[in-house]
Amino acid sequence: MLCDVHKLYVVHSSHPSEAVKAALALKGIPYKTVEMLVPTQVLITRLKFPDRTVPALRLDGGEKVQGSIAIMRRLDELVPDPPLLPTDETRRAAVLGAELWGADVLQPLARRVFWGATKRSPRSIPSYQAASQLPRLPGPVLRVVFPPVARLEIALHGAGDEALRADLRALPGHIDMVDDWIAEGVIGGEQPNAADLQIGSSLRFLHTLGDIRPLLAGRPAEQLALRHFPVYPGDVPAGAYPSGWLPARA
Repeated sequence: MLCDVHKLYVVHSSHPSEAVKAALALKGIPYKTVEMLVPTQVLITRLKFPDRTVPALRLDGGEKVQGSIAIMRRLDELVPDPPLLPTDETRRAAVLGAELWGADVLQPLARRVFWGATKRSPRSIPSYQAASQLPRLPGPVLRVVFPPVARLEIALHGAGDEALRADLRALPGHIDMVDDWIAEGVIGGEQPNAADLQIGSSLRFLHTLGDIRPLLAGRPAEQLALRHFPVYPGDVPAGAYPSGWLPARA
């Protein structure tokens, strides 16, 4: 049975979902957003798609594509211009490498750091519901629902204290690498590529955390994130993490 419109299954404020939304907008491809609550996406996408990954795209002919990298490749096939990958082989290889790092390293790191921060600042969670299609949960309900959800997400993503401290220590070096890629022209050009969107969305997600913003402030990496994702829901005030956990700015 055919669909009548492309459908993008997302979790609101999810950084890979925002990366794909930006790619669809860049291509001028119309779509309908199907939003799911954390952690219901695990079950819903598993019922409708081969895996539990979001974002997940169902094209108007019924074809299913999951994961931000796979979706971006398919979008380039559907609408080649503007391309998300350079045609020059050397530049293409560099962009693909940066995109893969963005999806495999920075994306899960941002997710772990987020859940670690919101676990310690649960009052911040409603701010991430801004502009959501779903009804906002009342405060009393949220206070009951959030702790078990946070524990589940922390377990799913391996966001225990030891992993979080390692992630925070690694962040300055990761930001340095992003700045280097911008200086080299791999990302940060006039026309955004797939790596711009993968990396920029994760950095913008991290930018919503008050403890992390000083590490990005004034950096080319911050400019990249704000350029492609100027509006992003959510704010966790500084002080969520113990001061000894936070690295000095490189």
